[in-house]
Amino acid sequence: MSYALALHTSSSELGLAINNFWDDSRCQVWDLDRNLSNYLHQYLTEFLAPQTWHELKLIAIAQGPGSFTSTRIGVVTARTLAQQLNCPLFGISTLAAFAWSIRTLYPNGTALALQMPATRGQLYTAIYRVNEDKIRSDLSDVLMNQVSWVEYLQSFASSYQLVELPTHLGHTVSSVLELAYQEWQTGKQPQWNTVIPFYG
Repeated sequence: MSYALALHTSSSELGLAINNFWDDSRCQVWDLDRNLSNYLHQYLTEFLAPQTWHELKLIAIAQGPGSFTSTRIGVVTARTLAQQLNCPLFGISTLAAFAWSIRTLYPNGTALALQMPATRGQLYTAIYRVNEDKIRSDLSDVLMNQVSWVEYLQSFASSYQLVELPTHLGHTVSSVLELAYQEWQTGKQPQWNTVIPFYG
């Protein structure tokens, strides 16, 4: 049976999820902070069992925004796996995955204005609308200063819900996998070398 695997390393947590989108799925999160590089491969290997690498039909990675170093480590790992296994690699926005993870908390189609602290007082921002079965972007992920973000929201054409992302995001790895699977179902087969970290 074929499986899909997702990794999330863009915050202080490592999140891993695997699913065959039929009758078997699991997810696990570790708070590793600066120890990510020391434990990623060990935890990944242990988590995958009893499945094998060659049962993976697709891989997904949270490509940022987020921590520079841990996001890079996750993306490099996912790219290497996808290259070696010759399977598609889907890079999923950290912000989009979070929006998808909270979709049941708001009415369908609510504009979620997401913000996440970046360096030098700036913000990673985006606006997503999420229904039960799809997500679309009104504003793609972009780095803004606080003033520009406020001005953008003041000029936004419709009502919105402002949401600040928490510092721990590993639990949204299941959303990373679900969004990647949606893209895969439309026939997309992105190559490993097309996925790069998003730093803003």
